[in-house]
Amino acid sequence: MGAHSKGAVRTGPVADPAELPRAQAPRPAGRDRYFDALRALALVRVVAYHTFGWAWAGLVFPSMGVMFGLAGTLMAKSLERPALKVLRSRLRRLLPPFWFWGLFVVTAMLVHGWMPGRQIVFWVVPLGDPPGSAWAEQAWEILWYLRTYLWFVLLSPVLLWVFRRAPRTVLPLSLVPILLLTFWRNAPDNRFGTALEDLSTYLTCWLLGFAHRDGVLGRIRPAVLVLPSLAAMACGGWYAFAHRADAGTYDLDEIPLAQALWSAGFVALLMYAKAYLGTDFAWLARPRARLRSRGGTLIRRLDRLVTVFNARAVTIYLWHEIALILAVPLIDLMWDVPAFETYLPLGSQWFLFGVGWVLIAAFVLLCGWVEDVAGRKKPRLLP
Repeated sequence: MGAHSKGAVRTGPVADPAELPRAQAPRPAGRDRYFDALRALALVRVVAYHTFGWAWAGLVFPSMGVMFGLAGTLMAKSLERPALKVLRSRLRRLLPPFWFWGLFVVTAMLVHGWMPGRQIVFWVVPLGDPPGSAWAEQAWEILWYLRTYLWFVLLSPVLLWVFRRAPRTVLPLSLVPILLLTFWRNAPDNRFGTALEDLSTYLTCWLLGFAHRDGVLGRIRPAVLVLPSLAAMACGGWYAFAHRADAGTYDLDEIPLAQALWSAGFVALLMYAKAYLGTDFAWLARPRARLRSRGGTLIRRLDRLVTVFNARAVTIYLWHEIALILAVPLIDLMWDVPAFETYLPLGSQWFLFGVGWVLIAAFVLLCGWVEDVAGRKKPRLLP
């Protein structure tokens, strides 16, 4: 979720016979528009999923796995600096937007009769799921991602040290925790168990971010990476549909092992496209003169949108459910206006989706400055 910058690439261990004997190309300076675009797409998919509830959305684009993979890449880059300094920086950039958002959510729950217990401490540092009332569950249930992200950040110095000892061994072994929780012993039914299950589900995605940053993926032959990735996705998809009756759906969010396998394979392919094929979206940032000469107004606007999404990723994620909640009574009021009732598709979920994005944009303007303050930048309406 932090700003993405470039730097020197660690070469990692000497390549084995399965790897291609070629060096990594130098990374360009500045932001990586490929990763920026993936993060923006992931946020759009999250909002769409919470609007429409599409069970197949995770199969088309496993947004949470992608976001953890991208965050892992950024964390590996950041840990080229002293670990304690990096951890302080990450906490400083994450917690103030969370506190600002939580101030409104907690106040609303208190006004509606919620009585907090000692677990309210998790509203200060979300190492466990913050408690909340059923009335506001749609708003606070998304905090599992921030809790999981925070744990990954805190564990990253150790995870990165272990990963760099034997990356090609650690990557496949990172699926062992979720396999154990699925087939050997279930996670405890408490905050610790929930956090453990989520960490196990997305551990491989986080480590794939390390692998990309360290140049491990770019040295692997296509067949050695692509075939296992496709096999992981096939196993994940099969497991989701095979256990559809048990979970009541094939939605990956409800089946952790299927989520882990599908996301790992999907993220590996996305990272490999960048590392081996050199995929980038540099056309988003072409010089303005060239864009004008080629009718690039749409591209400029898309580039601008990707920039805003990345600079306001925490704000969009935290406030999008509240925007969707508020969109419902707002649309209800529109039914009382005859012209709106006649000419607007007020009963359509797509209309709800559109109104939700209008409200998200309003929250970005009203609350996004907190991310600037947290990042020690000058507060701005839009980056």
